[in-house]
Amino acid sequence: MTDTNQRPGGAAPSSPDDLPTQYVPAEVEGTLYERWVERGYFEADAKSDKPPYTIVIPPPNVTGSLHLGHAFQHTLMDALTRRKRMQGYESLWLPGMDHAGIATQNKVEQQLADEGRSRHDLGREAFVERVWQWKSEYGGRILGQMRRLGDGVDWSRERFTMDEGLSRAVLTIFKRLYDDGLVYRAERIINWCPRCLTAISDIEVEYQDDDGELVSIRYGEGDDSLVVATTRAETMLGDTAVAVHPDDERYRHLVGTRIKLPLTDRTIPVVADAHVDPEFGTGAVKVTPAHDPNDFAIGQRHDLEALTVMDERGVITVHGPFQGLDRFEARSAIVGALREQGRIVAEKRPYVHSVGHCSRCKTTVEPRLSMQWWVKVGPLAKAAGDAVRDGRVAIHPAEMSRRYFDWVDNMHDWCISRQLWWGHRIPVWYGPNDEVVCVGPDEEPPSGEGWTQESDVLDTWFSSGLWPFSTLGWPEQTPDLAKFYPTDVLLTGHDIIFFWVARMMMFGLYAMDGQVPFGTIALTGLVRDEHGKKMSKSNPNSVDPLDWMDAYGADAVRFTLARGANPGADVPIGEDWVQGSRNFANKIWNATRFALMNGATIEGELPPVERQSAADRWILSRLNSVVAEVDAYYDDFQFAKLSDALFHFAWDEVFDWYVELSKTTFAAGGDAAARDAVAKAESSRRVLGEVLDVTLRLLHPIVPFVTEQLWTTLTGRESVVIAEWPKDSGFRDAAAEAEIATLQQVITEVRRFRADQGLQPGQRVPARLTLDGTPLAPHEDAIRSLLRLQPVEEGFTATASLPVAGARVELDLSGAIDFAAERKRLAKDLAVAEKEQKQANAKLGNEGFLAKAPEKVVEGIRARLATAEADIERITAQLASLPEA
Repeated sequence: MTDTNQRPGGAAPSSPDDLPTQYVPAEVEGTLYERWVERGYFEADAKSDKPPYTIVIPPPNVTGSLHLGHAFQHTLMDALTRRKRMQGYESLWLPGMDHAGIATQNKVEQQLADEGRSRHDLGREAFVERVWQWKSEYGGRILGQMRRLGDGVDWSRERFTMDEGLSRAVLTIFKRLYDDGLVYRAERIINWCPRCLTAISDIEVEYQDDDGELVSIRYGEGDDSLVVATTRAETMLGDTAVAVHPDDERYRHLVGTRIKLPLTDRTIPVVADAHVDPEFGTGAVKVTPAHDPNDFAIGQRHDLEALTVMDERGVITVHGPFQGLDRFEARSAIVGALREQGRIVAEKRPYVHSVGHCSRCKTTVEPRLSMQWWVKVGPLAKAAGDAVRDGRVAIHPAEMSRRYFDWVDNMHDWCISRQLWWGHRIPVWYGPNDEVVCVGPDEEPPSGEGWTQESDVLDTWFSSGLWPFSTLGWPEQTPDLAKFYPTDVLLTGHDIIFFWVARMMMFGLYAMDGQVPFGTIALTGLVRDEHGKKMSKSNPNSVDPLDWMDAYGADAVRFTLARGANPGADVPIGEDWVQGSRNFANKIWNATRFALMNGATIEGELPPVERQSAADRWILSRLNSVVAEVDAYYDDFQFAKLSDALFHFAWDEVFDWYVELSKTTFAAGGDAAARDAVAKAESSRRVLGEVLDVTLRLLHPIVPFVTEQLWTTLTGRESVVIAEWPKDSGFRDAAAEAEIATLQQVITEVRRFRADQGLQPGQRVPARLTLDGTPLAPHEDAIRSLLRLQPVEEGFTATASLPVAGARVELDLSGAIDFAAERKRLAKDLAVAEKEQKQANAKLGNEGFLAKAPEKVVEGIRARLATAEADIERITAQLASLPEA
């Protein structure tokens, strides 16, 4: 399992003396990362004959900065690509950014507002240039933060959704969709943000329960009147009908008649439509086709006029007393006017109901009739669903497939036009005689008087939907596209299945003639605080991962995130856990430094099995098992389990057991006269070097910095980044594992006894060991060393005797413990435990209590009883082991 990469130019190995006594991440991380980049370790070669492995990074917004969600997913993607690189793949992790149309335009418009200007003062061309300037000066901060985290991306291939190549891809696919009849222009109800002044898609609307009002209004007069209820009274100005169910006997006589619309001089028809639920409310609904999607559909079926009553900022435009009022001001004014006329039948406040808000600015979204560009998603969505159903693309975890199918199987046509200036301008020209011409990237747009280009730009998700193939050079047939497409894994949060994943599937299958964009969709959860609450900038629980990296190092942050990464599940994280991961990095450092100072080496072959000690064979057997276990977890995207396996193997088995056992061997080996001891010590030094070499390589994809510093010092080789990934040699030694398990049992039991007796960990006591007939006889020196047991002298009298695993350990504690004081302390503890037992038994024996108490309370009392009984048994045994006064 030993790697063979060499230092450049045959440089000599670093000396263990060069390692500081303490690991200080800030002193090594930046230098190591720049060295990796300078040496081109992360650059992929399209001409290589190695098998490819590709991940494209979910492009962060150019306006964004690194948050824990980014750090979480980047850690996992980095681990995947680092491991594959070590396994001999041509590993490409491709970085880039999204131009974030609305968010970026808002940033620059705010700058202009601070200067007392607007984008209209500059004009479109100058404004777009101003956005590029902003991007150059402020955008891309996250890229530097990715370096800080240790992202092993190929910076030579960095892309931006507005760069020349990706813009060409956008124009190409729009033209193709247009020619195939999959893009069209139509007037429909869209989600409109009066703050961002643009259409937004359904999945960019966040719904939350708001306190509103429900007002019941009487339309018409006398017996021919109807009562309708609404939460948006201002929209009644655009009502063009009242609808009832065709089978509703209460209103059948009114169907086909007209009634007066209050506050106006208009009359509107009563129509029968099956969409109306006769059991809901009064069974009559007002119909405002220009301001509600369901009403729009009713209007289409009954050929109703659609009256727009608000402008793009949500201001009433209808002539009359409400003209010029904001929609919310108009709501109150209209209800007041209706109240004066006696038209209000009922009012309910507060009325809690679900209201859509813009996901970016949180403004209440306004349904609005508007002429927009749309993608006909039917055939595209079907192809995206089929690719998962037939197994060409696997979703992991599999249970997340249901959410994916729920979306693609019920997808509505996608509104792709945005009323912005920053973005990919729609390549359509309108002529003086109503001509419409779509222009491809290599075509000349029409010229002459009266020709104008569409002013809208494309939804940002349109360009990011091309990301897996446009970043590799499509529509050109580039070497990168041939080598690295389709990509292998898309790792992203389950919350953007709808935003991004489905759209990449649709466009990838369409553009690449049925070839899937990735083989596996690995979905993660969301990062939450230690209490399970969602983190956000508006809450005090939000954490800047850079602060934690400053305090504890990037490796600590990465390991904490990876250790919480169960597939599809949310990840709770707290600072205490990062501190624990920092302690793990320190443990790796200190244990490796100790091993190096004591001659651990990877030079030469491993000693033959017959020359290895039981501890050597045990740790090598366990090492191979862990290699196999970690590989299986990686292949199943079980980052939490693989991190936990590595943590416990490294800390518990290598550092706490094997290194400690090796100390005894090394000490014995110092006696030059003891040839056998010297040979055993040399064997253990080689085995320890092997174990550390492989363990550091296994840990590297998760904690790259500390492992790089230690591995290069241990091996004298160039970099663990390009080292070979360990392979399971198949070596197992069940007998050695059983023998060391017995040794661990003895040491653990005696340590527990010592602690129960109040002995300090380093306090030495005389002891007699009876190990004959057990596999522990060769380990007497190790047992005495680890348990701080002295050989017995003449006159030894045991005050305690412990039978463990067939052996017996007899100790004389007379000089170490005040037995009278210890007996008094234990008697007090026993009295407390017996009182707890008595109280628990009394409650559990009370039938009346059991009949009334919740099951959770009863279970708690049973648990307290079990604890008390275990304490009584333990304390009683301790008292029995003490000599009589």
